[in-house]
Amino acid sequence: MVLEYEPESWDARWVRNKLRTEGRVRIAKVFHFERADLLGELPSDDDFENIDGFVYRFRFGSRRAGFRVIEGRRLGIVHNVRIADALPLERRLFVAHRDMSIFRGLSAVMPAGGEIVIGSAEDGSIPIQEFERLLTKFPTTTELDRYARARVADVVGQYVDGMADARRHYEEYMSRHKAIGATDSLDTEELLEAELAKYQLIRDTLRGWLAASEVRVERDWQQLLMKFLLLIFPKYVAILENVQIADLYSTPGRSRRRFIDIALVDAAGNLDVIEIKRPRGSLLAGGDYRENAFPSRELSGTIMQAEKYLFHLSKWGLNGERTLTERYAAKLPPGMSIRVTNPKAIVILGRDPTGEVWGEQAVDLEVVRRKYANVMDIMSYDDLLRRLDNVIASLRRRIDDETDI
Repeated sequence: MVLEYEPESWDARWVRNKLRTEGRVRIAKVFHFERADLLGELPSDDDFENIDGFVYRFRFGSRRAGFRVIEGRRLGIVHNVRIADALPLERRLFVAHRDMSIFRGLSAVMPAGGEIVIGSAEDGSIPIQEFERLLTKFPTTTELDRYARARVADVVGQYVDGMADARRHYEEYMSRHKAIGATDSLDTEELLEAELAKYQLIRDTLRGWLAASEVRVERDWQQLLMKFLLLIFPKYVAILENVQIADLYSTPGRSRRRFIDIALVDAAGNLDVIEIKRPRGSLLAGGDYRENAFPSRELSGTIMQAEKYLFHLSKWGLNGERTLTERYAAKLPPGMSIRVTNPKAIVILGRDPTGEVWGEQAVDLEVVRRKYANVMDIMSYDDLLRRLDNVIASLRRRIDDETDI
């Protein structure tokens, strides 16, 4: 297999110069070649003068048993790639918008070792149809621009869409009301108004992020919700990040380290786990099985992940409680000890099913939730919005009642 590259005639020497001075070259930000990969000798200046355009030819891969095999080095990744002959080789298989590397993205989520296989019947292979669908999911230029704008907005402390308005409304309200000092009388209505403005800010911020959810990665959503978790779930008094726990069971005779992204501590010191994923897709999978909807792959995987964390926490016992208390003492109220007593999990991910299927699937989703209710609460981002709407409605009613007195 040979990759041919013809630069613009005015800039054809840059490849030759890179190979001559550095011994390697990267083409289209995706294809990586060394001097030994070049077929033939390095071109001379006369070669560029005597022809309209110069074509470089590089060894790209080989054929083997119905597959094209590409060494990972030539794609700038650690995994070798095998692509079935049934899938025609085109540039689009390797390069997305703005020279994004398709296989670099795949390699980043693959376990170390092994190969990336496209179109084989063997376990772990990506079917051609799924790979084609994956290609359509890579971000377009417009999406990349939106992502860049959103990230810049984060840096300067603004919100996309209508979220800046939510923050401004909150600040305007607070500026109209002086802080309640030690000698001021306690005004219940004023306190409720402040609470209302606070929850409206949270709700409007969340709505704004959901309106442009595709420009956010999972860590962005975790960072956002961590600002609000203690308000949305008032039973908790502390948030712990990247919590290291011991896994005493996966490898017999040896303890392994596991890391929980976010854990919550309630007022009694009890530790719970919270899993925050992106609001991508429905909690239920498309299609049905004997007229029953079933959990999506992401929901099933998140449930399993949370259950394993709860299992390892429970098995760690008193040693775990002492270790966690010592490690996170600075983040806890004075004198508090962490307790691991039948820990539970909160799972936040996905959206409600939409359209006509929602009415049909609502019962199925509730069955799934109740199945795990003893160990975890499963919430969509729409559930979170409804919770905030209910809190806001309750605060407004209380404010009205105070006004009538």
